[in-house]
Amino acid sequence: MSPLPSSFFARPTLQVARDLLGAYLVYESPDDGRMVGRIVETEGYRADDPAMHGWKATFGDDGRVRPEGRAADLFAAPGTAYVYKVYYTHWLLNVVTEPEGEAGAVLIRAVEPVEGEEAMAANRPASVRRRRDLTNGPGKLTQAFGINEPPEATTSRFHGTDLTAPPLYMAEGGPVSDDRVEITSRIGLSRGIDLDYRFVVAGHPFVSPGEPSDVRRARKTGG
Repeated sequence: MSPLPSSFFARPTLQVARDLLGAYLVYESPDDGRMVGRIVETEGYRADDPAMHGWKATFGDDGRVRPEGRAADLFAAPGTAYVYKVYYTHWLLNVVTEPEGEAGAVLIRAVEPVEGEEAMAANRPASVRRRRDLTNGPGKLTQAFGINEPPEATTSRFHGTDLTAPPLYMAEGGPVSDDRVEITSRIGLSRGIDLDYRFVVAGHPFVSPGEPSDVRRARKTGG
């Protein structure tokens, strides 16, 4: 499998998020061998998006973002890994998009195992009751691939690495036709919940089970 080039990611974030459906996430693990998953769910985060970490990035007098905090990393070269921890234990894999100097990222939310499934299962032995639970969520897939970190870690060894070259990269897969793509609001957000920046392969069993944020708000408010 050949990695997708940086030019693939140096495009508008939502185009990249859409076009990553059907592509492969590949990790050539030194311990577990090669693991491959077909991407079936993504979320885009753009510079005009209040849910994006770079929303309040600090800029200097020269107009360039200051290298302070993780927000600055969203302005890195396209194809760079942006990895962070949520809820103290779950590590989420994003890929930086847009031309360098412009903020953008795509979260890889779910993949379908294609190769190395036995190793994936071994990495998630206490958590899996059904096959689809291996990788049907952003924290699940990083654990299954062994690209997560221990709970006490504060940074990821993959953060800032180049996702256009081994050992961790994305490769071209079979295209997904528009009639098979569903676009919704994103999951688990309190800001930017009306933005339809989530892309899924409709009806795919490995799509994460979370409820889109606008649907969840309407259900709770009766709206």
